[in-house]
Amino acid sequence: MSFDLVVWAMDPDASADDVGAAFELCRQGEHVDGAPHRKIAEFYAAMTAVYPDRDTNGSPWAVTPLHVATDHVEMKLDEECPDEVLLTVEELAGKHGLMLFDPQGGTVYPPGAMSS
Repeated sequence: MSFDLVVWAMDPDASADDVGAAFELCRQGEHVDGAPHRKIAEFYAAMTAVYPDRDTNGSPWAVTPLHVATDHVEMKLDEECPDEVLLTVEELAGKHGLMLFDPQGGTVYPPGAMSS
């Protein structure tokens, strides 16, 4: 079993409904073409520097590589991953000014709402 977390490069004023709608489009396979947004690329580089998604020996990821799109990174985490991984996701999302979405509960955390 796994659970998902998704970081989004969206306007900080985006609502939970906006983020949820974007996630549904992703689930349906609809993505904007192009290179990842600078914030997304920087988040991905920082996240995978700590928890690689290519050499997955001892990885917290249930599915690799991570799903990287123009405006988001979707992470499927092993349900047994340590809390430290979740804290790293929160910290890096906040540092890079990204919205954090928990699709299981539909909760959205804007960058300022996350712990540092």
